[in-house]
Amino acid sequence: MKIGILQTGHAPESLISEHGDYNDMFTALLGGQGFTFDTYAVLDGQMPDSVHDAQGWIITGSRHGVYEPHDWIAPLEDFIRACFTADIPVLGICFGHQIMAQALGGKVEKYSGGWSVGNTDYALKDGNHLKLLAWHQDQVVELPAGAETIASTDHCRYAALSYGKKGLSFQPHPEFDQAFLRGLLETRGSVLPKDIKQQAYETVDEDLSTDKIIEMFAAFLKSGEKPA
Repeated sequence: MKIGILQTGHAPESLISEHGDYNDMFTALLGGQGFTFDTYAVLDGQMPDSVHDAQGWIITGSRHGVYEPHDWIAPLEDFIRACFTADIPVLGICFGHQIMAQALGGKVEKYSGGWSVGNTDYALKDGNHLKLLAWHQDQVVELPAGAETIASTDHCRYAALSYGKKGLSFQPHPEFDQAFLRGLLETRGSVLPKDIKQQAYETVDEDLSTDKIIEMFAAFLKSGEKPA
């Protein structure tokens, strides 16, 4: 099954040689699940010709805000809406989570409550929990029509959203591992309040729910697989 990765940002250049770029992290996360991958550098103006160029799509994280006036934002929103119309599943992470909500009528802003960074416990609607790595200040503050909240924290009310078989999105970064987050703290940690940065360092090595999230993501993306 072919998955298209819509890349909306890059990892810090100093970390790419060791950890890969954001698209590489998704191919590593979902390796062995029966997928092949093509990457489109959306932030550089590279858009797919059609939503049918893949059987499912992933939108990566980015250091940009979805509300910023970049030329590629509107075409990406159009693409998301076209995928929903065509019943082709879209998986969004962090920026991807936010741009999906915005494209479908929700609202995203720089959250007045500040940053969420580090190993974070997300309460699922079904009563279970996921431990995932967060790195964000922006977040969804108003839901679009048709979105159902499936995970939250006290800091981030709309931490994961389901749009049925059409869309699934998460504010945290399941594609990050602990080593990469430590690298982010070292390269971009100067933007963080000292207490947030310290707490992130203290929790970074705690266990993550990576196996559970792989199972969830693979099942969602395969919902778009059509018989040969």
